[in-house]
Amino acid sequence: MTDVRHLPVPDPGTPPLSSPAAFLWWVARRQAGLLTAGVAVGIVGAVTAAVMPYLVGRIVDGGLEHGLGAELWKGCAVLAAVGLVQLVANVWGHRLDVENWLRSAYRTSQLVGHHVTRTGDRVTAELPTGEVVATVATDSHWLGELYANLARAIGSVVAYGVIAVVLMRTSTPLGLLVLLGLPVVVAALAFLVKPLQRRQLTQREAQGRLTTLGADTVSGLRILRGIGGEEVFAGRYRAQSQEVRKAGVHVAQTQSLLDALQTLLPGAFLAIVVWMGSHLAIAGEITTGQLVACYGFAAYLTQPLWTAVEMMRITTRVVVGTRKMLAVLRVPKVADLTGAGSDAERPGHGDEILDEASGLVVRPGLLLALVSADPDESAAVALRLGRFGTSGRAEPEPLPDAPPAVRWGAVALDDLPLAEVRERIVVAESTPPLFTGPLAEELDVRGRATEADMLAALHVADAADVLDSVPGGLAGEVEEKGRSLSGGQRQRVALARALLTEAEVLVLVEPTSAVDAHTESRIARRLARARAGRTTVLVTASPLVLDTADEVALLVDGRVVATGRHRELMDGHDAAAQAYRAVVSRTSGADAAETLHAEPTKEDSREAARR
Repeated sequence: MTDVRHLPVPDPGTPPLSSPAAFLWWVARRQAGLLTAGVAVGIVGAVTAAVMPYLVGRIVDGGLEHGLGAELWKGCAVLAAVGLVQLVANVWGHRLDVENWLRSAYRTSQLVGHHVTRTGDRVTAELPTGEVVATVATDSHWLGELYANLARAIGSVVAYGVIAVVLMRTSTPLGLLVLLGLPVVVAALAFLVKPLQRRQLTQREAQGRLTTLGADTVSGLRILRGIGGEEVFAGRYRAQSQEVRKAGVHVAQTQSLLDALQTLLPGAFLAIVVWMGSHLAIAGEITTGQLVACYGFAAYLTQPLWTAVEMMRITTRVVVGTRKMLAVLRVPKVADLTGAGSDAERPGHGDEILDEASGLVVRPGLLLALVSADPDESAAVALRLGRFGTSGRAEPEPLPDAPPAVRWGAVALDDLPLAEVRERIVVAESTPPLFTGPLAEELDVRGRATEADMLAALHVADAADVLDSVPGGLAGEVEEKGRSLSGGQRQRVALARALLTEAEVLVLVEPTSAVDAHTESRIARRLARARAGRTTVLVTASPLVLDTADEVALLVDGRVVATGRHRELMDGHDAAAQAYRAVVSRTSGADAAETLHAEPTKEDSREAARR
């Protein structure tokens, strides 16, 4: 039996994307042993439940014929033994059903999640965000329901066959009535499946649009407040909510009709079977015990009928959801994460990085600061250095008329396996997100830092106060999005997290924009010492940070127009130096200037002496 403690699986696999049927069959094969065990136990449970009326009928006939004798007690013992088998089968069957649900639901959630992380921004370009979220949050869970109910459905079919055989041996008319009547009832209910599927698809699409609209509104809430557009977007969300409600009502109307017929038709079927059985008993063609068994069979058959209707309902929902999942899985990956290549095709630690679009040269082992009057312009360069945004291609192939945007030594960054780029180059954006969980796990994202390493990184980021803000320190829980921390604390925790990656090339976008001048000065000096000898790129216009950089590059209209030390550029007399001073002066205040020329603190002096 599969141990669900082993979830998530190391590799969810590569499914066929040709059709929902092929995908569902692939999922079934991936957990074939678990499904087989569930079906076997489900058959045992269903068959033991189906033969109970037969045993009761035998006991009734034996009691009427021989009284309270040995045959009656023997029959009761057999009935008790069969009931015990049914009990054990139901207990284990439920356990196996839950495991089948977990295995299939979480495998597909993991499959979609892994694929989305490898598509870059392609998935959001081709599909609404709500569609992607719903595939993981809703569709995969419905798929789990299919496999959880599969054993019960197959067991019901086998039990139906057993009952039909017993009734045929008891009375041919009764056997034919059950054998032919029950499929007629199921077929009548199946007429509602197509309308239900169509309305479920409409609701699913409306729900996806609502989720997308909600995600867009929440992510842009600050902007909406700034332009006074909250009411407009709230109205759009309200209108889409009503569309979802209407679609849900239509689904409920069809579902309620199906549920009503699910009660009415089996009840009518049961009445017909009992009526015929009663006439046969009065005519002497069947015994009293067989009449009791006949009623028990007819009553039990409502359960397989209910299971059949439930499976139709689940299957229609799963087919709709699987089509959505396949749409996500068909989005091309940005690059092959396990791409191969010889060592000669790998950039060395001493190779420069060249951004051909801007002319920026990142020399190894130096702390380079990138300055621009347009923060978006410099941030775009930083993202290209980490192969984010539009630089990634679906497949690394030569483009003769468009040279690669970024080269690392002699190798185009786009031609490297993405996994290697992510391992060697880390880009921390200006507003990096924090996640729920222990602070230690938040910091040590690569799982190889010691407690001393984490404390040292927090010291460099001047984030020791975070240990007091999070109850439990490193073992304490960071709330969702780090909302219990201030903006400056969140930024400093993110900086410590980036430092702990020990990246060969670390790109930091405005890492000190949310802290005061004195804190910024301490962080700048400590960061320069901590990253000494390793390649670091800082996107900033703060003079406190620029003064610690080995080299500064000025970006104007997307091109590097000047490089040098901060003080050299500040003291220059050409047009580039004037442009540089104009950018830097906008971020310089009295406090910043005072801090820039202030004497080192005692703490910094002691730290320098230790080093």
